[in-house]
Amino acid sequence: MSDNDTKKPTGDSQTPPKGAPSETREAPGSTPKHPPAGAKLDTPPAAHSAPTAPPPPPAAKPAGPPPPKNPGFVTCTIDGKEVVVKPGTNMIEAARMVGSDIPYFCYHPRLSIAANCRMCMVEASNAPKLVPACQTPIAEGQVIKTTTPKVKEQQRAVMEFLLLNHPVDCSICDQAGECKLQDYYMRYDYRPSRLEGGKALKNKRKVLGPRVVLDQERCIICSRCVRFMNEIPKEPQLGIFGRGSHEVIDTFPGSELNSNYSLNTVDICPVGALLSRDFRFRARAWFLSAAPSVCTGCSRGCNTYADFMGQDTYRYRPRENEAVNKSWMCDHGRSTYKYLNTGRVLSAVVGRQQGTGTARPEVARKEAIKAAAKALADVKGKVAVLASPVASNEDLLASLTFAKVSLGAKEVFVGGRPQGEADHYLLTADRNPNRKGLELIAQGLGLTVKPFDELVKGIDAGRVKSLYAVGTEVPVGEESFAQAAAKLDVFVAQAMNESPVTAQATVLLPAAVHVEHDGTFVQVDGLIQRFRKAYPSKGDAAAHWALAAELTREMGGTAAWTSSRDVFRELGKQVSEFASFDWDKASPPDREKPGINPLPTAADGRPPGYREFGAPRVRGL
Repeated sequence: MSDNDTKKPTGDSQTPPKGAPSETREAPGSTPKHPPAGAKLDTPPAAHSAPTAPPPPPAAKPAGPPPPKNPGFVTCTIDGKEVVVKPGTNMIEAARMVGSDIPYFCYHPRLSIAANCRMCMVEASNAPKLVPACQTPIAEGQVIKTTTPKVKEQQRAVMEFLLLNHPVDCSICDQAGECKLQDYYMRYDYRPSRLEGGKALKNKRKVLGPRVVLDQERCIICSRCVRFMNEIPKEPQLGIFGRGSHEVIDTFPGSELNSNYSLNTVDICPVGALLSRDFRFRARAWFLSAAPSVCTGCSRGCNTYADFMGQDTYRYRPRENEAVNKSWMCDHGRSTYKYLNTGRVLSAVVGRQQGTGTARPEVARKEAIKAAAKALADVKGKVAVLASPVASNEDLLASLTFAKVSLGAKEVFVGGRPQGEADHYLLTADRNPNRKGLELIAQGLGLTVKPFDELVKGIDAGRVKSLYAVGTEVPVGEESFAQAAAKLDVFVAQAMNESPVTAQATVLLPAAVHVEHDGTFVQVDGLIQRFRKAYPSKGDAAAHWALAAELTREMGGTAAWTSSRDVFRELGKQVSEFASFDWDKASPPDREKPGINPLPTAADGRPPGYREFGAPRVRGL
């Protein structure tokens, strides 16, 4: 047996039994030893050992984002320019403030966000990929780039995709000249198509309703029209049907687009897909000029642009006014432009019409004024006065002042168009634009306002033998009132349009329509609104206020007015409600002023007749 076999282990060198803990044990009463390096202490050191170091202070919480540079607002940088906007402002609107133009098709500031055209993708410092500018709100400290090669390639690719199946209809398309596909192709794409094979064919003339026709091949499925019908008039009459390249806009089965606001879809369509059946193929957009005006279809007073060429008005379009009509107008109001062009009284006439279809001899307006003044002077103090709420404030101020001072009138009968039905949004039952103004002016001049029915009763009873009419619109059948007017001995009428009533006038004076002179209306809520002259008066017509001034001077009175502005500033002082109205400051922007920025109204945020690089040349007159 060797020494290794006979030697007994002692002390610390004893091997622990199998399954026992492996830590080192100390004999009772022995001096503790330091544990080997790396060993773990199960108990704290003895009381006589060195004191433990105090624990380190807790780590400081990470600092939050820096406070905003402009409290209450969001500050960011777009194309190297700093911009400060309200929280929630999207990138498109913020970029406009610093002059950066982000292209878009589906976005509209008054509709919900769809972000389906992908034309507005831009680079943002806090996003790894391009983001849609219409859908993405501005963040504090964000850096946005809209002109990088990556963004430009995205725009080019989107244009190529949209134009794959789009027909080349530009030469016959009504949208030509105000089409975003045309503008954006020249600006962001300008490359030939790489499509192999034919384009997808769809319905070229899909009649959606009485006023709108759809060319499905031109549609880019931006969904603006669908969102508008769902969200603004709340009449969901349109939908998107199909899939992929065969996706189309259409009406629901068994229905049609017959809303009174259907033509707004034509306004907001960024391409030539939705077209007005009334305006289609009638005029090129680049031949039209636009004058800021006010709709005369009802008492709402929607702000409009009157698009004209020469001395003809071709259409009305909504002009933005947050307090009245926002960016919309009804189809009824759009159709009322037609009376500006047809059936006009363009020459003065003395004498009643003899028989149906017989023409009355026309005379110079100066001669007719003399005849009217002589006839009215003979019946001074016995003349009834009929005023139409279609006339402007300036027309009524001058004409009713003439009636009071020169004719001795003490009351005024209110004519105007017949009442209609109101709808749930903008259209009112009163089809006259200035009833409120007529009532305010009559009150300011001390004239008693009487209903039209009393005038008819007075004529039938023989109490009214003479009548001076400022406008011949009547709220009853024109034929029935013409029969009553035939009983009058003196009937001096200032009229815009021919009718059975004007045929009974002993002296007929041609009056200008509202687009042929400057003026104001008072709409149903009491707002005074300016409208601008589009073109000179047709024929020998003159504004009601100018005719009243000529009659005043012919009867020996004084009338030094030479413009609508003069009339309002001089005679409007008698109407307390007009005192705070500033004629000049309330003027809407005119097309002839350089450097203007028209309010967004049309499909791409500018009215037809304006290009993005400035005001157009004034064509015609």
